[in-house]
This record gives sequence, C-alpha cells and structure tokens, in this order.
Amino acid sequence: MTRFVEFQGGDVDAYLAAQENKDLLRFITCGSVDDGKSTLIGRLLYESKMLFEDQLSALEADSKRLGTQGGNLDFALLVDGLAAEREQGITIDVAYRAFATSKRKFIVADTPGHEQYTRNMATGASTAELAIILIDARKGVLTQTRRHTFIATLLGIKNLVVCINKMDLVGYKRETFEAIEADYRAFAASIGAKNITCIPASALVGDNIIDRSANMGWYQGATLMGHLETVPVGDDQSAKPFRMPVQWVNRPDQNFRGFAGTIASGTLKPGDEIRVLPSGKISKVTRIVTYDGDLSEAVADQAVTISFADEIDASRGDVICAAKSPLEVSSQFEVEVLWMGDEAMLPGRPYVIKSGTKTLPGTLDKLKYKINVNTMEHAAAETLTLNEIGVCNLELDGPLAFAPYTENKTLGSFIVVDRFTNTTVGLGLIHFALRRAANIHWQAMDVNKSSRAVLLRQKPTVLWFTGLSGAGKSTIANLVEKKLHSKGQLTYLLDGDNVRHGLNRDLGFTDADRVENIRRVAEVSKLMTDAGLITLVSFISPFRAERLMARESVGKNEFVEIHIDTSLDEAEKRDVKGLYAKARKGELKNFTGISSPYEAPENPELRIDTANLSPEEAATEIVKFLEQKGRLAAT
Repeated sequence: MTRFVEFQGGDVDAYLAAQENKDLLRFITCGSVDDGKSTLIGRLLYESKMLFEDQLSALEADSKRLGTQGGNLDFALLVDGLAAEREQGITIDVAYRAFATSKRKFIVADTPGHEQYTRNMATGASTAELAIILIDARKGVLTQTRRHTFIATLLGIKNLVVCINKMDLVGYKRETFEAIEADYRAFAASIGAKNITCIPASALVGDNIIDRSANMGWYQGATLMGHLETVPVGDDQSAKPFRMPVQWVNRPDQNFRGFAGTIASGTLKPGDEIRVLPSGKISKVTRIVTYDGDLSEAVADQAVTISFADEIDASRGDVICAAKSPLEVSSQFEVEVLWMGDEAMLPGRPYVIKSGTKTLPGTLDKLKYKINVNTMEHAAAETLTLNEIGVCNLELDGPLAFAPYTENKTLGSFIVVDRFTNTTVGLGLIHFALRRAANIHWQAMDVNKSSRAVLLRQKPTVLWFTGLSGAGKSTIANLVEKKLHSKGQLTYLLDGDNVRHGLNRDLGFTDADRVENIRRVAEVSKLMTDAGLITLVSFISPFRAERLMARESVGKNEFVEIHIDTSLDEAEKRDVKGLYAKARKGELKNFTGISSPYEAPENPELRIDTANLSPEEAATEIVKFLEQKGRLAAT
C-alpha cells in the first residue's frame, strides 16, 4: 500500500481538477553544514504521505546500510541522492522534491550548506518564494547562516522561516531558542529582512514539523507545515505593466510571423499598443497564439506567441512592452554580483552577460566595494573570489532593456559566463542605469579612418606580438617597424615596458592589473588604427580573454596576432634582465611562466618559432605576410 492515500477511488476528473487548482509554493532549505536540511525535507515527505511502498522499503534498507540513526529511518537519505553525499553525510548539489497536502502543492529545493557550494544555494534560491533557514540549536547563528540569509534577501525572497533545529539535543530549552532568535533577528534587521517566522523544532524526532510538540509547551506558534500551508505567497506581476522578452521568432510559413516568449509581467489583449525595445518601434497586437488556440487575454507567466499589425524587426533578446509605459534602455549599470567562479573575478575582463533572453559581451568594472556577510560592512577590494558579494559597474557592448531587480526579477537579473569554458561564474542584480550611459554619445567626425588611410596610402593594422618574457617580442617588433619605415609606412610601436613608464605606471602585475593593462593598450591601439597607423604592440599579454578583447575592440579584420613562440627553458637562458632568476627565488610575484600562467594563442595569424628563426629572419617573414595580405602600400 502506498503512503499517498489522499485519493482512494472516486471521481478521477474531480480529483485532478482539485490538484490543478491548488496554489504552488516554491521554497528552499538552507543553512550551515549538518543543520538537518535533508532530514527536514525527508520528514516532510514522509509525514505528508508522499512515499510509495517501494520508496519506503528502499529507505528502510538504506537506513540500515547507510544511515546515521542506528537502524532507525534516516530521512536525509530520501534527498541526498548523490553517492558522494551519502558517503560524506552532506548535501553537495541542489535536490528538488515535489509534494502536496490537502491545502497546497510544494516544490522544495534542498540546497548545500557547505561554503564551497554556496553557488548551488543561489541557484535554488533564484526561483523560490520562501526560504527555510535551518540553525543547529547547539551552534547558533553561523557565518553560513548569515550568508544564506543575505543571498536569499538579495534574490528577493520575502518570507523567511528560521527553523531552530535539533532542540531535542539541548533539552528543549526555551532560553536557548530565544537567545538564537534574538541573535538572528538582530542580523536580519541590519540587512532589511522582514517577514521572519522562528520555529523551534526537531526534524529527526518530528517536533513542530507536522504536529505541535509536547516537549515544547512554551511555544504557541504554528508548526512548520502549518506555516507553509498558510503563508501568503505570490507576487502579483499581472498588475504591473506588460513586459515579455522575445525568446524566438515563430515563422512556420510565409503567412504567419509571431514572437514567442513568457510574459514577465502585466496582461495583454488583442488591440493593445506595444513597443519593442531597444528599437522603440510601435505596433498593435493582432493575435495572442498558444498551442490550445488564440487567447482573448494573456497574463504573467504564460508562454505565448504574439503577432503584430505591422512588420516590425524584432529578434531574440528584444523586449515587448506596453507602449505607454516602456522599460529603460541602457548599456551601463550599477550591479550587485555574487561571484560563483573558482577563479577570481577580473575587472575589465570580457565576459558573456545573459539577461533574460538577451546575450551580450560585457565587462565588470573595478569594484566599488565587497560586502562582509558577518558585519554587512563595505570593504575596499580589487576583485571577488568564490562566494563573495560586491557592487560594481557593468558595461555591455550593446543596449539592454531592463527593470531594476526589485521591480522585476526576470528583467533585472543576469548571469556572467566565462567566454572560453562556457561556465557560469557569477550572477548579478541590476540596481540602476548609470546616468552617463544615456548622456554620452559618439560625435560624428567628417575626417574618418578611411580618409586618413587613403592619405597615408596604407591599411590601418594592429600587429599584436605576444609571448613569454625574453621570447624576443620587442626585438622582432623593432626590426619589423624599421623595415616598414623604410618602405614609407607610417607606424608606431607600443612596448610593454615603455607604456608602464607612463600610461600604465599605476598598474602592478596582479591578474586584475594585467587585464587593465591590456584593456588600456587595446583602447590606445584602436585610436591609432582610427588615425590610419600601422600599430605594433609588444606585450606579454598572457591571457587569451584579453587578447580576444583587444581583437574585438580593434576589429578582427585589422588585427594580426603574432605569437613569438619560445620555450620556457630558452626564455630563461636569455634572461638578460635577470627576471626569471628573481622569480625562481620568489622575489617576483605573479611572473608569467613561473608563478602566473601564459595562455598561448590557439589560432594566431602568425606563429614565429624563434628556435628556428633569427630575429632578422622573423621580421622579414612578418613583413612578407603583410605584403601578401595586401596590408602595405605598393612602393
């Protein structure tokens, strides 16, 4: 016999209709390691009669074999599905479970407690309406408790349930509960968290989970399940102005063209006037199409296809909104970022930014501050590491229609993706657009790059020399410039050491400073290209991401990457500056090839092997390449 006995025959249609009409609460459980999150969810599943006989039999067998309760039912095993979790007794990944009672349906995310997996907790919190923060009554409020509370609040979760668990292990003492509650509420007040409910409980024994505990007669509040069944949920997005990010253009044949997506807020009817952003084009809705037929009205969270009265150019990533209350559009923002990458955030490094259905290249500028989750103090910092939270500016390579996160989660949030590994390394919330983004525009000039290039009788080009220190970049670049100069070409050589005497004298050699070093040089190279020059850039430029940024900034048709390829052993032998020797002794930190990596180009336009070519021969080969590609004027 199954544990789920709510339906035992009768009208199947009526039963299914009743289930369909129940409202849904999405919630998460979070807290520090071993606070009892998985046990709590297992207890909820068990007590709500959501286990079938085979599941119950498996739980009994697993409890005897893998459990930690002396052969008694170990409810944590219902959720800790990964072998690594069962072996270690901790939650690593986010586990989702669905269950229902007579009053409400639930989807719960059991999120990791260990600091290393905080990024997974943020993933589970992103769709939740309520968070259960578990606290071990023996330990009280911990750093991870504060971190998870802050992230939950940051992500807009308005209902917090503080389940002070394992009360059985502290003798069910009222003063223990009240002391922890006071500590937690003081912290919650410092971050503006509201709607807090504190419940003393024991997930293992079942105290105050489903039924009121006989061991804690001093507590007169709701049980955990009672609170979950009755807490008001739902944010009435339908009452807000209409917004829908375009997911794809639906064109099954030449007679129909519609724009598909999920409505983020508001309502829509045929005949409503809409505006497509960022283009600003206006039209009227003719049809709202779904798989089940046309709708007379669509509301928030519905997936629909909209057709317009006019032929408007719109594509994935654009946002359709009410014409009379359009979104803001900008490319620069103040944002709050939770860093989720194993490697630190590097201000100025190009990342891929995904917001809603829009994908754009972008950079995170220097941090304004990072947040200490224990004290909520704002601390100066140059970067963010795993699980750290900070505020910085975001600059995109194109316009984004947005709403502040506090107004709309869909249109006010984004993720940060590494361009080479395609892994998500951060999530962010938009505070507001930077005013200067709307006030600064390109000034049109009558004399442009093309006219300058004609005057100079050459094609503007950036020759980007990259390689290890001592590889011969500056020597070869100098010889190339001499040969070009003798041919009547107008050139300029930007050398790494020389630039650090002036433009970049304020930068050190940390990864973040190296990113900024290349960003500035790329901008100067772009200006020199616009001036019609052939620009030679001789920098170690150890990271692929920054070389790609330089290429995209200058323009791929005007950028030539030249890898001066020299082995580390050979570079050390040449060591005319004695830098490698100092680095080997630990006297130089972050030295490329020794204590900092060099990411060799994968597909450079030219690879110069200095083991087989002299500097003179290398320079001749580079000039020959430019002539063959038509980059030089005929002499």
